[in-house]
Amino acid sequence: MKNTQKGFTLIELMIVVAIIGILAAVALPAYQNYSNRAKFSEAVMAATPLKTAIELAIQTSNPTGLADLDGGVFGIPANVAAAAAVHGVSVTDGVVTITWQDDGTVLDGVTYSLTPNGIIAPVQWTEGGTCLALTYC
Repeated sequence: MKNTQKGFTLIELMIVVAIIGILAAVALPAYQNYSNRAKFSEAVMAATPLKTAIELAIQTSNPTGLADLDGGVFGIPANVAAAAAVHGVSVTDGVVTITWQDDGTVLDGVTYSLTPNGIIAPVQWTEGGTCLALTYC
């Protein structure tokens, strides 16, 4: 009677482990970037109420120019500095800038900005900030 062995050889197992290692090395950085982009969407969404406040101020307060549109005037929320648990929020000359909180992650200090095209409705907004080069926004 012939005795046959069943199972994988050592070389076959080593090949499988090597393939899994290569796939993990490629997938992990892509996942980290995706994860950071998902987190940074919080900062992008934080700009929405400020954008609305500026548009409302343009329609109701009749500012003479973008220089009149700063945080704390015409119903626009006051500026907040970035801290350990708080994102920085500022409006200067109509430009909304969100700065990621000082939390020690790779997102620390990354900015997102919205710049209006003027004070004539409808206002068109242009995205900017350091998040563009990092592909977080």
